[in-house]
Formats: sequence, C-alpha cells, structure tokens
Amino acid sequence: MVDTLPSRPTAIVVGIATSGRREVLRDTLIQLDRQALRPQRILICPSADDDADWDHAASLTIAAERIKGPRGLTAQRNAILEAAGDADLIVFLDDDYLPADRFILEAERLFGQNPDVVAATGHVLADSVHGPGIGLHEALAVLAGDQPPQDGDIWPVENTYGCNMIFRMAAIRRTGARFDENLPLYGWQEDVDFCSLLAAEGRIVHATVLRGVHRAVKSGRTSGVRFGYSQIANTVYLARKGTLRRARALRLSAAPFAANIVCSLLPRGLIDRRGRLKGNLLALWDLARGRLDPRRILSLD
Repeated sequence: MVDTLPSRPTAIVVGIATSGRREVLRDTLIQLDRQALRPQRILICPSADDDADWDHAASLTIAAERIKGPRGLTAQRNAILEAAGDADLIVFLDDDYLPADRFILEAERLFGQNPDVVAATGHVLADSVHGPGIGLHEALAVLAGDQPPQDGDIWPVENTYGCNMIFRMAAIRRTGARFDENLPLYGWQEDVDFCSLLAAEGRIVHATVLRGVHRAVKSGRTSGVRFGYSQIANTVYLARKGTLRRARALRLSAAPFAANIVCSLLPRGLIDRRGRLKGNLLALWDLARGRLDPRRILSLD
C-alpha cells in the first residue's frame, strides 16, 4: 500500500531504548539537538532509573520524554511504539549511534518523495560492532569530515540495521507490528523479524543520504554467554516462526560461531569470545535436546 505524508508538518518521533550507558546516551542526545530538522518528540525508554541524565534530557530544545517499559530491547521499543501516538515516522536509534546533522531532515524528505517506502536504514560511516568501540571525539571527527552525496541512492534490503531504523507509522498501525519480546535482553536479529512483518506493505531500503556513526560502545552489553546463546537460539526461533529464511538463519549463526571458535584461541579486546562460544555450545546442546528457547538467556549468567 502506498502512503503519502500529510500536508501538515511531518510528525517525526525519535525513540531510544537504553541500558547502562548514561554518558553515551547524553552524547547522542546532544547530537540530536544539533539536527537541521528536529523531531517533534524524543522518547527514551530506559531499563533502569539512572540510565539517563534526566535533567539534561529535559534541557534539550525538544525535551526528551521518559517512557516506562519492561527491561529488554524489544520490550522497550514496544513501549516507545505505544507512546508514539499519531506520529508519521518513527526513528529508532541505538543509544550509541550519532546521526549526521541532516539525518532527520533527509529522513523526512526520503519518505515524502517515496510514498511506497515503509522502512529505511542509513549509510554507517564508521561502525565498531566488531571492534573496541569508537570514542566520542573520533566519531564527531568522522561526521565532520563526511562529504554526503547531493543526490543519494536507495536500494532494496531485506531489513534495516538495528542501530538506525526509520519506519512509516501508518504501515505499523495497519499490520499491528511489534518487536518480538520472546527475544529478550539484547534482542539479537529483532530488526530482521520486525521488518519481515512490514515487507508486504512496501519497500524496505538502504538510503545513502541517511548518515551516521555507530560507536558500538561495549558498556551496557549483555554477557558473552547470553549473547552467544542468542546467536544460535534467536535465528533458529525466527526460522521456525517463518520471519527468517532458513538459509539466511544458518549463515547468521554459522558466521559468529566460526568467529568465536577462531578468536577464542587468541582472545583480545573487549569482546568475550570464549563466553560467546560457551553460549553457542549451550544453545546447540539445547537444540539437540529439543529444548532451545531464546528466553533461556534470562537464567544464564
């Protein structure tokens, strides 16, 4: 179904689910306050009271609002969706993603010019998801040195990248789409699952005009064992659910499993490869016994 944005100013809501990254979130909110086009609302759903500096959040040009929800990325994002009201666009950002100054402006333009687009993700200028994390000064230097294209390209993708996702709320309302809370805590591959619920509504695209830096800060992450379990359990669960193709599920699990084996031999950096490998093996054992369940990570250390 093709949607057109209203003739009134587009109502854009930014939603951030956060856990254990108070100062990192503060940096992200400062960057949001520099946007050429500011959102109508900024909704923050923390996992604990002290996950945000609420005095600073209230001092922004667009004061950030606190949204209460259960702990866990998918549950926190669902709480934000419930609070988004009659928004036209919802922009989900990780608490350690720094959007370029024109990110919101370009998002409004993209969805206004492409009424068949229901979801979009941007070009990540730097990403330390497999590294030690990117410091604030380095991330800001990357943004300052960027030369964005005047006429950006878009191309189809199966799903958005979880650190920066924009959705058309009309499509979400029609489908009743929500993030799957059976994927607890970090919610690995929750973006794949959510996008599959919207795929029949229109195009899901990668847009080069949407730019930013994913700092991939390692604080606030779930434990290595838990994350390793999710690397197997979540993909199997989604394949059985039908929102992830089985061949892709195998690739998404096999690649980190192999990396965890190799990197466990010479552990380095802040990634707990041995913990992840242990979690992988626990999940495979549960799979063999017919007991695999993504929610089991809630009982793991």
